[in-house]
Amino acid sequence: MLRFLADENFNNQIIRGILRRKSDVDIVRVQDVGLIEADDPTVLEWAAQNRRVVLTHDVATMIAFAYNRIETGLPMPGLFEVSRRVNIGLAIEEILLLDECSFEGEWEGQVRFLPLR
Repeated sequence: MLRFLADENFNNQIIRGILRRKSDVDIVRVQDVGLIEADDPTVLEWAAQNRRVVLTHDVATMIAFAYNRIETGLPMPGLFEVSRRVNIGLAIEEILLLDECSFEGEWEGQVRFLPLR
């Protein structure tokens, strides 16, 4: 089972749908952990310290900072960019599949895009 951190602008409908389908998914929002308005490097550092895979829609900046962490040898437990164009139901299914089928640490140092291709 994975531990997720949804960034500040992540679609709350997806989070609610995930928790409605499976209430024990370990997912917190940036807002829930006192990181509201924190910059991307701070969010990624918090995720690394707390071993949480980041969920984001932010293809513009978050991905670049994640790659920067990887390149400099900093821990980065994984980042999934969920396209804003993806159907909410499909996004929920994909994240639940990740939660069910992934091992802790499996996505370390990786940036992936949902839906998985």
